[in-house]
Amino acid sequence: MIKKIFILTLLLSLCACKSSNNTNKLVVGMECNYAPFNWTSVENSGVKISDVDYCDGYDVKIASKIASDLNKELVVKKIAWEGLISSINTGEIDVIIAGMTKTEERSQALDFTTPYYESEMVLIVKNDSPLKNATTLQDFSNKKVLGQINTIYDEVIDQIPNVNHITPLPSYPFMVAALLSSEVDAIVAELPVALGVVEANKDLAIVSFKAGNGFVADTTVSIAVKKGNQELLNSIQTSLDKITKEERNQLMVESVKTQPTNN
Repeated sequence: MIKKIFILTLLLSLCACKSSNNTNKLVVGMECNYAPFNWTSVENSGVKISDVDYCDGYDVKIASKIASDLNKELVVKKIAWEGLISSINTGEIDVIIAGMTKTEERSQALDFTTPYYESEMVLIVKNDSPLKNATTLQDFSNKKVLGQINTIYDEVIDQIPNVNHITPLPSYPFMVAALLSSEVDAIVAELPVALGVVEANKDLAIVSFKAGNGFVADTTVSIAVKKGNQELLNSIQTSLDKITKEERNQLMVESVKTQPTNN
């Protein structure tokens, strides 16, 4: 009798686990700290992530469109950048939509859609710095340049000859603070992020480069799911394909304009 009860309990438990995975929710992980792609605000916009906070931004807008097309409720979980991959592998989230670039290393744990946005790599400096007029990476030789940990923004710094590669920081607000306090000479960013940063901080400026004078890097960002989850990947890709390039660009323009000034 005890054995039968144990088996019955185990079967019920397995059924419960299976049904919990077949929900009508799309659980998306992002930093909510990387404007204009994603940010946290007390304003009633985007998706609620706590009793008082909301997450909004470009990634949330893209996620909302995909969830709507899949007829699912969008749930956003605020997770630190370095915890996103482990969170998808433990099942805490279904999808990563967080301005993430597909790399060979990440592809060992994740499957990616085609890119949903493409940008360019730039540097942000102080407005009163002579570096504001830089035209090539060589102009940043021997300068202190900072990137974000575990991102391509940190990896490309070594393309600058004789650069003083500063230990990366975990998030953009920390990086901006380091630049504003003159702890570093420049920080690496994607153009839409840089636009948001200088919009919120008038003491900063963007340095962009002509082709051949700047960074060599993949500046596309894609949506990620757990490795081998082909069904979810296919459904998200189908929904993503319905969002035109013009609409994607317009969503970014809106996100840059509406991001909070304290991000």
